Amino acid sequence: MKYRLLTILTLFLPLITFSQEIGLDQKIDQAFGDATGWFVNLIFYQIPFGENISVYWVLFPLILGATYFTFYFKFINFTGFWKSINIVRGKYDDIDHHESLIAAGDSTPGGDAIETIAVEGHDGEVSHFQALTAALSATVGLGNIAGVAIAVSIGGAGATFWMIVAGLLGMASKFVECTLGVKYRDIAEDGTVYGGPMYYLTKGLKSKGLEKLGKILAALFAIFVIGGSFGGGNMFQVNQAFQLVESITGGDSSFIHGKGWLFGLVMAIFVGIVIIGGIKKIAKVTDKIVPFMVVIYVAASLFVIFANYDMIGSAFVQIFNGAFSPEGVAGGAIGVLVQGFRRAAFSNEAGVGSASIAHSAVKTKYAASEGMVALLEPFIDTVVVCTMTALVLIITGNVTAANAGLNDAQAILLTSGAFESAISWFPYVLTVAVVLFAFSTMISWSYYGFQGWAYLFGRSKKMEYTYKVIFCLFVIVGAAASLGSVIGFSDAMIFAMMVPNMVGLVILAPKVRDELGKYMSAIKGRKA
Repeated sequence: MKYRLLTILTLFLPLITFSQEIGLDQKIDQAFGDATGWFVNLIFYQIPFGENISVYWVLFPLILGATYFTFYFKFINFTGFWKSINIVRGKYDDIDHHESLIAAGDSTPGGDAIETIAVEGHDGEVSHFQALTAALSATVGLGNIAGVAIAVSIGGAGATFWMIVAGLLGMASKFVECTLGVKYRDIAEDGTVYGGPMYYLTKGLKSKGLEKLGKILAALFAIFVIGGSFGGGNMFQVNQAFQLVESITGGDSSFIHGKGWLFGLVMAIFVGIVIIGGIKKIAKVTDKIVPFMVVIYVAASLFVIFANYDMIGSAFVQIFNGAFSPEGVAGGAIGVLVQGFRRAAFSNEAGVGSASIAHSAVKTKYAASEGMVALLEPFIDTVVVCTMTALVLIITGNVTAANAGLNDAQAILLTSGAFESAISWFPYVLTVAVVLFAFSTMISWSYYGFQGWAYLFGRSKKMEYTYKVIFCLFVIVGAAASLGSVIGFSDAMIFAMMVPNMVGLVILAPKVRDELGKYMSAIKGRKA
């Protein structure tokens, strides 16, 4: 299969080269933009609040939902934090022990959901830690580096405070959706796990007497996640990684200038090798890349911060003053709040539903155990990594309104320059980090998209490899072509996923509360 994939990729290259020479990609992009502009405008419609402030409507259900879940689950994002860390460490693995059953789908006494019980020795595909890193790899990346730079440039240092608040609230949304992902997952007879919003929307809403609504919402989510996987989870990632590599190596005079197709081909080969192995192979890669790159990035951030230790106090004063009395900042108080919330929501995807797909593959019989693990994700992604980026930018004096109009590629270079002021060689490390972050994001999103694909078109090997080959071809297209409208449409699809997902989360919250009660009782019983 690997050789067949390489052959298809090779045959695809002349088309890419041809499209670059005659600008076919721009023509396709324009036509696509004309056809899909209404959808993008609908999803990213901005509600005006005064002269200078407009708020994306998609932020309201995300933030309101996260706030609701925080109260509904009695601040699980704070009270369950240390327990979550202990679950990842394996402290409670003994109560999660599985006994093999005779055949897939066997039910057992006690009213447990059959999909959460070991079948033929198959109790899931990855560990708690691997599920966490697989989901993190899809969110930690360019948004943490470029997006934060844009957010603090527009909203000022105070945006950092609201970014942290939104990240903390988002932990509750992640807990809910990932608990449901495990509770309603399917486990095939060979042990392959199929999970995510498609399954908890169909099964969960059916249990509430809302079968038709569940099927409609699940189908919509599956369509959106496939579209999101090709664009925002694929083409955008490789495109931005290539632009940064090209800039760092000399810009127009770079040896790689104009060779996006070559960069894309190399990335496609590596992506193809990993994703053909499924979630187990993906998890084995992400559980090494993600912790390594996060530690390197945070360590470098701390070095820059402590190298300017005399400015740390001033930076925090700017953050708190800017959060509550941002007179000189574009848009005033609401503008700062919006920028912080927007960056957090766009970065950690809490409430979008994507992460529940990766978390559903975990080895566990208590659905809430993985929900607890998942709540760490927005904390790491937003509260830690995004805040580190913001502090580096504030301390090095790069938070200015002049940078508010930067695009993502320029914002990465701005962040790179901030690090360079304290670590002269760090731009090269950051370039490697961006490429690895882009790579890990692509392989995780390939899994998300495949799960949506399998839900709509079936689970045959033919369907699986069809999706994976198309995904790899889009890696090359993303690096070589200028497809702004396609990527814009894909980003809109990612946030459109939020609509069916949040409906399901609110309706099924009581089910999550029951699962949490079961797991907490098991932990208490262990201590007794």
